[in-house]
Amino acid sequence: MAFSGILNEADITAALASCQAADSFDYKSFFAKTGLKSKSHDQVKQVFEIIDQDRSGFVEEDELKLFLQNFSAGARALTDAETKTFLAAGDSDGDGKIGVDEFQALVKC
Repeated sequence: MAFSGILNEADITAALASCQAADSFDYKSFFAKTGLKSKSHDQVKQVFEIIDQDRSGFVEEDELKLFLQNFSAGARALTDAETKTFLAAGDSDGDGKIGVDEFQALVKC
């Protein structure tokens, strides 16, 4: 599992179960349930690097859509509405993507 040593597998499973239904994803709740909210700056950066599939240094909309699948291959894709809400919450500079510093701030909010 990609998040071994960072996040607890049982916490991830519980967080994914809480947002199985379409339009039920809430990033604040998800970060709290996975334990990510309480992790160190370096650990959050490691998670960001996993989510940044194309290694561009940013998480773009297409990567956010598949956000939950980083935690479990069988997880659902986010709906368009969830993806846009998630992007808007994290994109503090309005460039249409989330950088590592923006991700850090989003996780800790």
